[in-house]
Amino acid sequence: MNNLKVATVGGGCFWCTEAVFQEVKGVEKVISGYAGGNAPGKPTYREICSGLTGHAEVIQITFDADIISYQDILVIFMTTHDPTTLNRQGADRGTQYRSVIFYHDENQNRIAKEVLSQLKSYFNDKIVTEISELPIFYEAEQEHQDFYKNNIGYGYCTYVIEPKLSKLRKLHSDKLA
Repeated sequence: MNNLKVATVGGGCFWCTEAVFQEVKGVEKVISGYAGGNAPGKPTYREICSGLTGHAEVIQITFDADIISYQDILVIFMTTHDPTTLNRQGADRGTQYRSVIFYHDENQNRIAKEVLSQLKSYFNDKIVTEISELPIFYEAEQEHQDFYKNNIGYGYCTYVIEPKLSKLRKLHSDKLA
C-alpha cells in the first residue's frame, strides 16, 4: 500500500533538483514549478527569470513515505545544493534561486526545522534556507519537466546537473532507485 506524501523545495534551478530526486528510491513523481511569490495569476518562466514575481523555482516531490521519509527527502535536498548562499546557486543569481522548504503541514514544518538544526554543523557558513508554509504551487511549462532526462547533452546538464548527481550518488547511494 502506498503512503504517498508531497514535499515542495527549491534549491536553485529546478532542473537540478528535479534530476536529483528522480533518482531517489520511493519518489513517485517530481514536478518543476514556482511558488512563494506575489504575482497575480500563473507566472511564466520568463516572468520568474525577471526576478520581479517573488516566486522561487521549486519542485514538488510525490513520495512513498513507507519507502523514504520526509526527513530523508530534506537531508538529500540540503546536501545536494548549497543552503548557505542567499538567493544564489552557482552562477544562478536572484530570489528565484533561493533555498527554500515549503511545508504542507505543521509536522513538515517541525521536521524541516529539526533537519536544518541537525545539519548546521556540517556547513562552514550559516544556513539561509527559508522555511515557509506552501502558498500556491504553479506547475512550470512542459519544456521544463524532465529537463535533464530530455536534454542530457545540453551544456548546463553536463556542467551543473551532473556534478550534483555525482554528489547524490556518493552521499546517498543507499537511497537511490
